[in-house]
Amino acid sequence: MATINDNYLKLKAGYLFPEIARRVAVFAEANPDAPIIKLGIGDVTEPLPEACRTAMVEAVKDMGDRDQFKGYGPEQGYLWLREKVAQHDFQSRGCDIDASEIFISDGSKCDCGNILDIFGSNNSIAVTDPVYPVYVDTNVMAGHTGPVNEKGEYGGLTYLPINAENAFTASIPNEKVDLIYLCFPNNPTGAVASKEHLQAWVNYARAHGSIILFDAAYEAFITDPAIPHSIYEIEGARDCAIEFRSFSKNAGFTGTRCALTVVPKTLMGKAADGSDVALHGLWNRRQSTKFNGVSYIVQRGAEAVYSPEGQAQTKALIDFYMENARIIREQLTAAGIAVYGGVNAPYVWVKTPNDLTSWDFFDKLLHSCHVVGTPGSGFGAAGEGYFRISAFNSRENVNEAMRRVTEKFRA
Repeated sequence: MATINDNYLKLKAGYLFPEIARRVAVFAEANPDAPIIKLGIGDVTEPLPEACRTAMVEAVKDMGDRDQFKGYGPEQGYLWLREKVAQHDFQSRGCDIDASEIFISDGSKCDCGNILDIFGSNNSIAVTDPVYPVYVDTNVMAGHTGPVNEKGEYGGLTYLPINAENAFTASIPNEKVDLIYLCFPNNPTGAVASKEHLQAWVNYARAHGSIILFDAAYEAFITDPAIPHSIYEIEGARDCAIEFRSFSKNAGFTGTRCALTVVPKTLMGKAADGSDVALHGLWNRRQSTKFNGVSYIVQRGAEAVYSPEGQAQTKALIDFYMENARIIREQLTAAGIAVYGGVNAPYVWVKTPNDLTSWDFFDKLLHSCHVVGTPGSGFGAAGEGYFRISAFNSRENVNEAMRRVTEKFRA
């Protein structure tokens, strides 16, 4: 009989968001008339920018013309898109990133997990706690951890607690770690990192030969001009960091699927014989082998984000969701609930009232307010006692959800 990858058996019962969906489905079945408002997962609700839709329609027409038809595209992404990304997202901010160092993909979530293919199994790994579950779960699947303990922590991982006391920014570890997952603006807490904080991480990584895996999926929501949008705004980051970005949240591509990963050509890892190996070549080999690229139609839509019309329409989307975040933050604060984030990120991180556990607060909101959020404990042990509320929804739903919640929990 075929054997399985036993590492999957170490995973906790279910990935966080399917578990939320399961609980909501059970409640909805028992209460079919309940008007449920979902502010849990970070899924967008507003239509794709018109510039993107128009470009995709034109691309569909290309696919009906023998002279313009596209079959397999380059696994790294079309050069015309990568050049736009390099110019607008990096070079315009003083980052020394070339189009050849950019790889277009179908999602930053996928890339955050797939990047482990090019790293060895004996690396020490650091994650913040709470943390986006994909970072942890994919390392468990790859066999990089021990079993999970009663707190939900996996052996073999270095957990860096982030909380209100340290402004949700992790301290540099005392010991050496090889791979470091950082996410700013942070999911789930909505916290951001100053240039000085990121410089400290880059200095640490360069001193120890570590690699920073920097998730910048929410960089477009930064409102403070002093906050870096890219790790490559930090001196020395080309030599120690890989960056992940996405079109999902800024341009509404969650269902369309387009993202990118930056692997500088100067970034090195160690082979078993101690020699230096360029990670860019390894990632290129991995993508060329396991990935056939993002569709021409989708990439044309992503390219339109960088047109003048696309930039204006994307900004309008971001402003819309950030206004939702402001409403959530201010309404909950007025109700006497402690909140964090929601200023430079579309997530509001809530301290659960009345000493409720994260899942108890989830159930209470669902059953008494018919509002869905995300339990903080699902992001790690240090997330217990917190709760994430997403600004990704219609204005009508956000206002109604806040009315229900504040009436129930007003101090």
